[in-house]
Amino acid sequence: MEYYPNLILDALKHVVHPGKGKDIISLGMVEDDLRIDGKRISFSLLFDRANDPLVGSLKKACVKAIHSYVDEEAEIEGNIYVKVKPKTKPIVAKPLEGVKNVIAIASGKGGVGKSTVTSNLAVALAKAGYSVGLLDADIFGPSVPIMFQTEDERPVLEKIDGKDRILPVEKYGVKMLSIGYFVNPEDALVWRGSMATNALKQLINDGKWGELDYLLLDLPPGTSDIHLTLVQTISITGAVVVTTPQNVALADAVKGISMFKSKNINVPVLGLVENMAWFTPEELPQNKYYIFGKDGGKTLAAKLEIPMLGQIPIVQSIREGGDKGEPVALNESSMTAMAFADLAQKVVERVEHRNAAMPQTKIVEIKK
Repeated sequence: MEYYPNLILDALKHVVHPGKGKDIISLGMVEDDLRIDGKRISFSLLFDRANDPLVGSLKKACVKAIHSYVDEEAEIEGNIYVKVKPKTKPIVAKPLEGVKNVIAIASGKGGVGKSTVTSNLAVALAKAGYSVGLLDADIFGPSVPIMFQTEDERPVLEKIDGKDRILPVEKYGVKMLSIGYFVNPEDALVWRGSMATNALKQLINDGKWGELDYLLLDLPPGTSDIHLTLVQTISITGAVVVTTPQNVALADAVKGISMFKSKNINVPVLGLVENMAWFTPEELPQNKYYIFGKDGGKTLAAKLEIPMLGQIPIVQSIREGGDKGEPVALNESSMTAMAFADLAQKVVERVEHRNAAMPQTKIVEIKK
């Protein structure tokens, strides 16, 4: 079978950019360097940056389109190259302009329910009448799309003042961005640290958040490049640390608190949340079973002289809500929803106190 350029270009019109909603030909992403040598086909794709998180998925889509609409035996794999578009004069914009308070939700270790707490806190704040955003900063393990049952959503781009801005997904009154909206849920993200941090910077700088009272950052567990990137990119109003009552989680929580309070980072710690504080059966709401120990977080907060913001029990509905994409905080009459509503009020009070008593957090300077 003989190939010709228009056949290849027509096939590539079936490849749609997931963020912009248009095919790559219309977007001018296919460079004018198409080469055909027998069954071998090669060309370049144009991106704004070489480490664009969509490079891999778009290259795969191009290969599939060529094999589907041209020839299954076409030699295309490994012959698609990436080029960076010529830089135009950059438009300098203040990151997160219009966002009043940026709250980092962190944990010393995984498995303590940090994302569950973050999602329900966001919903509780929205139900209290505040404008809320949620940025899933856990690049390697994004869970916000699942928590809100928005895995199939694909944010669109809107050109503002000559720059593409990402419009957040919105549900339950919460605006959300996550790397999970740009990748296949079944695909593992095998990225070097610089690729992950650049993807996070793009979500921060290119997101069109509008006016927000609170932007919650769901951080990855532990301390990593992601945490450092955040404090070097934006001014964080304060941090909330999530732990469980057991000693191994408390020990790691101490490290997380220490990171924020360190001299170089110096982000105010608003307080501690003790998740899985006790188990309460739905049918026996007065019963408390201290599976992971009693008051471990409360004791740690007193020891470190930081506020105890709330104790969240283990209730089956929390797990069910997370799996169904319906945060339990939506159900105002439930015991757990009331716990999150109380947590939201405590966070608001701590932020107001912090803003009245302390200056704005400085962005950490990058020292080379």
